Amino acid sequence: MKTKYACLILALALQVFSAYAQATLFPIDENGKYGFINKSGKVVIAAQFEFAEYFSEGLAAVSIGGKRGFIDETGKIVIPAQFDKTTPFSEGLASGKMNGTWTYFDKTGKTVLKPMCDYAYKFSEGLARLQIGSKMGFIDKTGAFVVKAAFDVVADFSESLARAKKGDKWGYIDKTGKALIDFQYGDCFDFKEGLANVRKGDEANGKWGFIDKTGKTVLEMKYDRAWPFSEGLALVREGDFKKGKYGYMNRSGEMVIAATFTGGDYFKEGLACVTTSLDTKNAAFQFIDKKGTVVISKNFLFLTTFKDGLAKVASTDLKAGHTYGYIDKSGKYIWP
Repeated sequence: MKTKYACLILALALQVFSAYAQATLFPIDENGKYGFINKSGKVVIAAQFEFAEYFSEGLAAVSIGGKRGFIDETGKIVIPAQFDKTTPFSEGLASGKMNGTWTYFDKTGKTVLKPMCDYAYKFSEGLARLQIGSKMGFIDKTGAFVVKAAFDVVADFSESLARAKKGDKWGYIDKTGKALIDFQYGDCFDFKEGLANVRKGDEANGKWGFIDKTGKTVLEMKYDRAWPFSEGLALVREGDFKKGKYGYMNRSGEMVIAATFTGGDYFKEGLACVTTSLDTKNAAFQFIDKKGTVVISKNFLFLTTFKDGLAKVASTDLKAGHTYGYIDKSGKYIWP
């Protein structure tokens, strides 16, 4: 009897999980109106909005009458379209600009913070960026400044550190605003998978490498261009912007996919979008796996990544009247 009940509970749990897994929705554009499909390609929210973004924490921003509001996964408007700008929900809150003023609100639309600022960004790791005039800092969820608006540029916190710019140099700060890695880089990206890609020198002649969270260089500054690690691999370029080639290296600095591509993107869900085309205006993009093998060979028109099992692509083989569609990991069109 216990086994029977255990099986029943497991079956119900699997049904709930399956239903949740299928709840992921993707925005579509039909004749200038936006709606949503599910992972199977079925239209579940009819195309009716002027614009729509991806769902985040169960809600998606949509445009109605030139204003933005939020809908739930049934298509019901839960926060009226009243904002000129919005950010996605993150950590339970979103921000919006209305009548020249930014506010943070919860999923019922209730205002919880009214910061005096020129731009209010989403929350990340408990803090949100604010721009005040030409300077930026961070507030917590009480609205209190925990990092004064003293930086020329800051990015969201990622792995407990945020990149920040003073003058023409970048460094990394902690959540008190203390510089843990000095302002010394010409450019840099967020920490991902424990490492950050940074550039010493100017854009024309500088070199890129990778540092850890102590600021120690772990992959030397020798790359013409480097991007953050994603799923254990980092995209790097050998050569200049016009003639350089792109490949992928592991955390030891070993090129595991040779630099033979003329363009590429991050690995997401095991695949990366790349091109070997020399026609920069009409490049043909494909997908490779982590061995560098082309696994989806259709020629797509722009760089794209997989998100929740689907990738948004543009291609000349799409049905008439559609400028883009969604494919699954086999390369099959799910929509249209």
